[in-house]
Amino acid sequence: MAQWGYTGDKGPSHWCEKFPAAKGNRQSPIDIVTKDAKIDASLGPLNIDYTSAECTELFNNGFTFQVNVASSGTNLSGGPLSNNHKLAQFHCHWGSKDGLGSEHTVDGKPYDAELHLVHWNTDLFQAVGDALSHDKGLAVLTAFIKVGKENPAWGQLVALLSKVKCKDDKCAVEKGFDPSVLLPENKKDYWTYEGSLTTPPCYESARFIIYREPVEISAQQIKTLRDLRSHKQGCCADTGCPEHLGDNYRPTMPLNGRVVTASFQA
Repeated sequence: MAQWGYTGDKGPSHWCEKFPAAKGNRQSPIDIVTKDAKIDASLGPLNIDYTSAECTELFNNGFTFQVNVASSGTNLSGGPLSNNHKLAQFHCHWGSKDGLGSEHTVDGKPYDAELHLVHWNTDLFQAVGDALSHDKGLAVLTAFIKVGKENPAWGQLVALLSKVKCKDDKCAVEKGFDPSVLLPENKKDYWTYEGSLTTPPCYESARFIIYREPVEISAQQIKTLRDLRSHKQGCCADTGCPEHLGDNYRPTMPLNGRVVTASFQA
């Protein structure tokens, strides 16, 4: 049985009972107040190289879908990052209905979903497990998702989700899939700040880089996410888990004096 969840006595307000880092002063997600963001025109686009990315496995962990990536073929640097980072995995958070689902919000407004591409600092750490719990360990590329027109770039990933409908289901990802196709076209405009994992153990090890431009996917495409199950195949939903995966987002946390920096003039 999972030690945490998104509802009831295992929900976000109780995470700190088992995971002390969750009550820290540098927690994520946050609400981005655009008028308070500090503009830094020297922040250029990131250097994203996924050309040799090897997505090894897609699986349903009962909280979201996750695609694991063999880190050797990727690199992320530049922008606010002073070190090289490699992609470890990517996953999504979404709502059970439109209008809710993203973890971060902009001026109090949530999007329908949010994509996280989690990278680890290969200059300072030997393995992602070491980076996970240490300052400057992770860099999380983040894209908001809104329901709109169909997005062909998401087609391959969405098609695979039918193979991981239940918890612990897994499947291979076709060789050559480039995760950068999931990102918005405008990669110059972003916000960035120092934060934490948004799920337990909530270590304060992550720099978030959040694209201003959201990605659009269709109602049918997001329905495929919402059709995922949080329980194992053949397991009844009355085991204590909600039947459908969704509303798998943590509420926004206090900024506590942190500065959100923008790479663009609003």
